[in-house]
Amino acid sequence: MRIGLAGAGRIGARHAETLRALPSVEAFVVADPDDGRARRIAEEFGGSAADSVDALFGERLDGLVVAAATDAHAELVTRAARAGIPTFCEKPVAPDSVGTLQVVREVQAAATPVQVGFQRRFDAGHVALRDAVATGRLGRLHTVRSCTLDPAPPPATYVRVSGGIFRDCAVHDIDAIRFVTGRQVVEVMATGANKGEEYFAACGDVDTCAAVLTLDDGTLAIITETRYNGAGYDVRIEAYGAEDSLAAGLGDGTPLTPVDGHAAGATPGARPCQGFLERFGPAYEAELATFLQVAAGRADSPCPPEEALEAFYVAEACDRSRRERRAVTIEEVRR
Repeated sequence: MRIGLAGAGRIGARHAETLRALPSVEAFVVADPDDGRARRIAEEFGGSAADSVDALFGERLDGLVVAAATDAHAELVTRAARAGIPTFCEKPVAPDSVGTLQVVREVQAAATPVQVGFQRRFDAGHVALRDAVATGRLGRLHTVRSCTLDPAPPPATYVRVSGGIFRDCAVHDIDAIRFVTGRQVVEVMATGANKGEEYFAACGDVDTCAAVLTLDDGTLAIITETRYNGAGYDVRIEAYGAEDSLAAGLGDGTPLTPVDGHAAGATPGARPCQGFLERFGPAYEAELATFLQVAAGRADSPCPPEEALEAFYVAEACDRSRRERRAVTIEEVRR
């Protein structure tokens, strides 16, 4: 297969490394607004560089991986869909639900497969937890907790265009909760705080937040996010039922120290995880391997844009709830 890669930044480089290792990829072509960066990534990982994104679309591609800047995602996905090129796109598909809905309609009209990069759906722990919930191992599910705790905040330039912590960060936890439980979110109650850099408040954002999500079967889900978790990068999800409770993300790399002894399964002195590429390396590989099956017509997209849209609705409801200090139903933001 001949795969295009739009974007040669940090995640683009990670995808280039993965594409090089996948046996069904005969060649991949990289394009980036920074020509030098595209050439460096192509040279390092055995691909070739296109002179521009326009040139990339002229490469007779079997599939396209979009890892470009967020504001380019919608145009690239739409253009690929119209050209009949199966596409993998890092989240978000678009900066807001309006743009995401437009992309969904374009993709549906073109009938071209698109897979959105919510990598937690390919994390072994999240998959095992979903299977445990589906088989009834936990009994009646009553509570789910999911967190994303970053070790250090992004720069102000990123925060200004991120869409806020719920759209940028918590949307992963929202999608993970929907994936693990198989349920829809119907109402949210959210809050946030600013105790760090002033630029978060200046952007109308918060550096720490929490929300309670009510699912359509009455299960409660709690999400917590922060940009300031100095111990390391911490992503966990826990599911509690009437008969059992299970967690994904606990292990040697979990940056959480018990004050009364060592955590089960953790090795004393183990190095805490410091970033998302380290935490989800195997998941990034698995999602691209699956995408190649989708592009080849051998599998359906495991995360189509419609799924991203549903997660975005919940994120926008959370942001409205935080700003208006009230419970918000998903129907209030649905378009």
